[in-house]
Amino acid sequence: MNDFVSIIGAGLAGCEAALQLAKRGIKVKLYEMRPTKTTGAHVTGDCAEFVCSNSLGSADITNASGLLKKEMEILGGELIRIAQENSVPAGNALAIAREDFSKEVNKKILESQNIELIREEITKIPEGNVIIASGPLTSDNLAKSIQEFTKEDHLHFFDAIAPIVEVDSIDFNKAFWGARYDKGEASYINCPMNKEEYENFYNILINSPKIEQHSIDSDTKFFESCLPVEVLASRGIDTLRFGPMKPVGLVDKRNGIENYAVVQLRQDNSAKTLFNLVGFQTNLKWGAQKELVHSIPGLENANIVRYGVMHRNTFINSSMILEPTFETKKRKGLFFAGQITGTEGYTESIAGGLLAGINMARRILNQEPVSLPLETMLGSLAHYITDKAHLAHISKRDGSLRYLPPQPINSNWAIVAPIELSKQERKNKKLKTELLSKRAISAMNSFVSSSI
Repeated sequence: MNDFVSIIGAGLAGCEAALQLAKRGIKVKLYEMRPTKTTGAHVTGDCAEFVCSNSLGSADITNASGLLKKEMEILGGELIRIAQENSVPAGNALAIAREDFSKEVNKKILESQNIELIREEITKIPEGNVIIASGPLTSDNLAKSIQEFTKEDHLHFFDAIAPIVEVDSIDFNKAFWGARYDKGEASYINCPMNKEEYENFYNILINSPKIEQHSIDSDTKFFESCLPVEVLASRGIDTLRFGPMKPVGLVDKRNGIENYAVVQLRQDNSAKTLFNLVGFQTNLKWGAQKELVHSIPGLENANIVRYGVMHRNTFINSSMILEPTFETKKRKGLFFAGQITGTEGYTESIAGGLLAGINMARRILNQEPVSLPLETMLGSLAHYITDKAHLAHISKRDGSLRYLPPQPINSNWAIVAPIELSKQERKNKKLKTELLSKRAISAMNSFVSSSI
């Protein structure tokens, strides 16, 4: 085995894994093909670039995503700390200034004596100790090599990016600052609509031309929590009003009006000059996007600095390929991490890199890789994507046992080991998540003190 670790991909998972290994004194060769070769979604060649959004989700530990962040803190996560240091106001969520975050991660990578950042596309799985963290936008050449290794067909779904506008071009005679139900700082810009304005917006949206992509057809799979706004709108005229444009808890205090629909914008950089449209991932043609954005009250003259785009995400069938440690079943010293494993979300991607990095270090130090407790969110997520039991079904045609293809998954309470509750406690959702969260933190603390 080599005396260093090759990590493919300097995204969130790859950078976290590299920093975990480096601080344990292990040499890393971190490969990143950008900016020499682009992905179609990334804008820069920076390490750990955020693509679709600048939000890491809830910071509340009684929320599944918030608990995952707390568990990463306990495990000694590097990127979660950098994210907190470069956070921007976002109510109860942890959102970051994209450029500042990436610059700080870049600095950590480049300053480490144990990490060599190599700007080169890897087209085949290397020999030796390897972590593949190439992400959902894995290059075709590497994807082919992975497919040859796994003997599995690659799966994919489509993801989309939301537009970003300049704050100085927003009309605050119509837009207002606020947070839903006044929880947290009033850090969101809200563009209210009455019924007539909403119906006009909706008609523009459903009749707008989309960018044609040869691989998109009627059977295309989208990740449910990141659906293009036009796909949501196709489900009915009120779908958006009960989704990303729901008006509840958002009242303009200048007039006290309860609006028919509201478009929210979230801070995108530390200078507060750029804001992204929350929930407005889209595959509309750019001219159509401009017309749609300018139909929103307060954004009639908005300067759009980035238009939405769509890209294909690739992931492996982890249930057939990986152990819950993220090491491959048929080759010791080869790990996968991040969204290519079938997890979805920035927080989940960082967490996957963290676990893969810890376990690769253990492999090199002649220690067995560890599986995290099922009481924890990260442990549950790792076990869920690597366990094929939930994919099993009985064929109605011939009664045979078959396995459904996996779908990308976020952290959520449904995958966590159940907790014994009284009938009264089961009815109280808030109490249940508080107890699950408390149990998870205790389990992770005990695990770290005894096993890592």
